[in-house]
Amino acid sequence: MSSLTNSSHLKVLDLGSNKFQGVLPNSVANLSTELNFFRIASNMISGSIPEGIGNLVNLSYLLMSINSFEGNIPSSLGRLQKLSYLYLDLNNLSGQIPPTLGNLTLLNKLALGSNSLDGPVPSSLRSCPLELLDLEHNKLSGPIPKEIFLISTLSDFMYFQSNLFNGSLPLEIGSLKHITGIDLSDNQISGEIPASIGECQSLQFLQMQMNFLQGGIPASMGQLKGLEILDLSHNNLSGEIPEFLGHIKGLGSLNLSFNYFEGEVPKEGIFLDVNATSVDGNLGLCGGIPAMKLHLCSVQTTKKRSFKLIMIISISSAVLLLIFILALFAFWYSRSKSHQAKADLSPINDLHIRVSYAELASATNGFASENLIGVGSFGSVYKGRMVIHEQQVIVAVKVFNLQQRGASQSFLAECETLRCVRHRNLLKILTVCSSMDFQSQDFKALVYEFLPNGNLDQWIHKPLEENEDTVLNLITRLNIAIDVAFALDYLHQHRPLPVIHCDLKPSNILLDNDMVAHVGDFGLARALHQDQSDFLGESSGWAAMRGTIGYAAPGMPVICLS
Repeated sequence: MSSLTNSSHLKVLDLGSNKFQGVLPNSVANLSTELNFFRIASNMISGSIPEGIGNLVNLSYLLMSINSFEGNIPSSLGRLQKLSYLYLDLNNLSGQIPPTLGNLTLLNKLALGSNSLDGPVPSSLRSCPLELLDLEHNKLSGPIPKEIFLISTLSDFMYFQSNLFNGSLPLEIGSLKHITGIDLSDNQISGEIPASIGECQSLQFLQMQMNFLQGGIPASMGQLKGLEILDLSHNNLSGEIPEFLGHIKGLGSLNLSFNYFEGEVPKEGIFLDVNATSVDGNLGLCGGIPAMKLHLCSVQTTKKRSFKLIMIISISSAVLLLIFILALFAFWYSRSKSHQAKADLSPINDLHIRVSYAELASATNGFASENLIGVGSFGSVYKGRMVIHEQQVIVAVKVFNLQQRGASQSFLAECETLRCVRHRNLLKILTVCSSMDFQSQDFKALVYEFLPNGNLDQWIHKPLEENEDTVLNLITRLNIAIDVAFALDYLHQHRPLPVIHCDLKPSNILLDNDMVAHVGDFGLARALHQDQSDFLGESSGWAAMRGTIGYAAPGMPVICLS
């Protein structure tokens, strides 16, 4: 690094996706002040981030994700007035978020997730024109400042899950009119869901599970016509489940389980799909479609619901009649004052944990052969048992064979792809492990949720003589095809960069307990670049032919240099 200080006109320095170790030297402060792009992501660099990095005043991109940096975030970063992208996620940083980051008036992307940061979120961040704000999996606490919800430029995601936030949500949440996703799950947030959330007209993903929310689901949420995923499970919500949720056509996943909802479950829209809807743990619910296996509603419940409907219609009619009478009176009064203006009578409007090699070895019984469930091009997959959030769960551990050419690039490709995408039909990653084994050899692994029904390839090629319960019927095949189509549509429309899977085949399509398909294996995935300022996917370079012969798309054999 010290030798580069003589390059007085250095503008781009990309050292990412290597195996650099040790600490970042203080001489980084002496690099060229013309430096615009500095990337050291996906290495094994430790130690603290030097304060002198604030001398690089022309930086637009500072990308330091997936390392082992520790200590505080330097307050000197507030001097980088031209900074647009700041990625410090997946490190071991601690302390508080420096308020000086509010000085970065050109900052679009801020990723500080998966560290050990604590304290409050500085309200000064409102001064940043952020599109993405990632603070997930830290130890941040206190109420979320209302100023954060006033960042009107937020158009991508707000990742706040798995922290210690408390207090209630402010009405200002309705100011996020362009945001795509909000994840506040696994915190200690209380109070009611603000009615103003219905003003978030671009919202597609809303995840608020594992909090202490109470009250009912506000009627204003019926205005969220683009909503695709809604998870309010494990709260203290009550009242009846509103029928308008069944009218949101694009809603593909609804989880209202483990609350205090009561009354009859609606029977339209998403409520007709038992695989997409969960209402478990609400002892007061009844009715619904037979597949939900709820008890029948009593006559009193039906009468009560009918009486309530009659009351709503009666009150609404009375209000409309009153408004009509007032309108006539106002019209008469305005005519009597021939030159007065007409009166305005409009109506009032459920954390990436960190694991070591030793923990994974213990979870898989020393990577025993009886736990081996699959072998791929770049490694093997083992079934294991781990304790996550004080619960023992079954996981799938993908161990990379680093002696195999391209395995390291495949590991980095999956890390960088899966950290940017989230969908119910994509295989969920729980955590990563980049460490040393007991022989001091490099070790890299990914930990996924375990899907008990295996992959589609196994089901397609089952012997015909097996019983009907183990053979895919036409409806199940169609549902699997639809699930895969949803996943690909999400990947191809992903912002800011579409993602190309490059190796879609039956063995990469996993099936859960309900035979819902999840697309996995992103080792060959590629973010579709628009210009040279894009940086995602650099570690997954193109080869002459990407993917499996016989499954790769006809247009995929493109010759490029990685």
